Amino acid sequence: MREHERVLDALGASHVAVRTPAELDTVDGLIIPGGESTVIDKLTRIFGMRDPLRARIANGMPVFGTCAGLIMLSDRLSDATHDQQTLGGLDVTVRRNAFGSQVESFETTLLAPAVTDDPVAATFIRAPLVEEVGAGVSVLATLTDGRIVAVQQGNLVGISFHPEISGDLSFHNYFVGLVADAVAPVHA
Repeated sequence: MREHERVLDALGASHVAVRTPAELDTVDGLIIPGGESTVIDKLTRIFGMRDPLRARIANGMPVFGTCAGLIMLSDRLSDATHDQQTLGGLDVTVRRNAFGSQVESFETTLLAPAVTDDPVAATFIRAPLVEEVGAGVSVLATLTDGRIVAVQQGNLVGISFHPEISGDLSFHNYFVGLVADAVAPVHA
């Protein structure tokens, strides 16, 4: 999470850590970072965050999921553990650890023309892959072989990689813009 905080600081975006439903009520947008999706799932249930998160997502709160965060935002997993749940919201099917183990991690650059005119530096670590997208989902980036690694549906953005590790600001800047657009009518 510290890497995300550094990127948000570089963009001049205010941020707080969210661990409780009360803290969730204080934010206009949320980043769900990488990590282990099964652990994130269990913790959201243990700490009473699952239902409040699902409600905020359903009500249009902008959410940006990186790696495990993409898994948590997906409606379907092709390889979920027997009791694994997601928060949902993105009409996509995702495969966990689609690129293999930690030793198969890699870095590359991607084109994401809806996000930025510049190439995006992307770090893939035990990354998921979007296998199917629903009709309302926009593909924001693919690998050169066409595999989908970034999607958006409304105010939800999910990516397979970690731009915060490479220091690339593009996707975070795009997300901060979504949050600003979402709150603008409220504060207008």
